[in-house]
Amino acid sequence: MEIAKWILVVIYFIVAVAIIILALIQSKEDSGLSSTITGSSTNNFFEKNKSRTKEGKQKRWTVILSIIFAILTIVLGIIYMA
Repeated sequence: MEIAKWILVVIYFIVAVAIIILALIQSKEDSGLSSTITGSSTNNFFEKNKSRTKEGKQKRWTVILSIIFAILTIVLGIIYMA
């Protein structure tokens, strides 16, 4: 059981570092007030296929790793409480 704890802790730290790196390399999506003034449209080819771009994949992996991080946090909390 002790080996399983250490394996989970190592995976936990790897996921944490991966989330930090992905969050830092993502570009800012907010265009702010300029999009309000210029009236940017969200009904174009790029917006419809955004999940296939590099930024879309980075965002998806950030969400997936965040969910894994949350689950590992709960599991490690239960294991160390017992």
